[in-house]
Amino acid sequence: MTEIRDEAVLKALAHPLRRRLLDTLRVDGPSMPSALARATGQAVANVSHHLRVLADAGLIQEAPELARNRKEHWWRMNDPRLSWNPAHFPQEAADAAEAIGFQRQIDLVNTWLGSPASHTEPWVTSAFASDAWLRLSPEELTELGDELLELIGRYRDRPEREDRVPVFVLGRGFPARP
Repeated sequence: MTEIRDEAVLKALAHPLRRRLLDTLRVDGPSMPSALARATGQAVANVSHHLRVLADAGLIQEAPELARNRKEHWWRMNDPRLSWNPAHFPQEAADAAEAIGFQRQIDLVNTWLGSPASHTEPWVTSAFASDAWLRLSPEELTELGDELLELIGRYRDRPEREDRVPVFVLGRGFPARP
């Protein structure tokens, strides 16, 4: 897992299109700018610029062995598992990165809810949403978070099968009032 500790890397990550490009590379594997442009509805030049920003930040790298000729440029993630601790960054930078990440999660949920698959079997009975109000100390919240990450990790690197599709799992825990 790559733990981000450099503010410049966090800033590179804190951009809606770059988050989407990373998600696409994370789920689909190495890709070319033209394919990423089609997947994101962006111009190839715009995608290429943002790929370079991600590469300069050390989050992705070129994959020249995948190119069939000199015109093809393939990119891959260095490590699909990224983490960072807001306490290691100035509050403004951490808040901006959190807001971009949370907006990405909201966008994914809204896309799911508006899709035909969200109302058809088997996904209508498989998909889940859960929330709970718990009374926890900071230590207990840390423990809960660690356990959730461990559980998700057990499902992360399963081999591909015909019946397995990308599934987005969202879990957050934070102090709040109703």
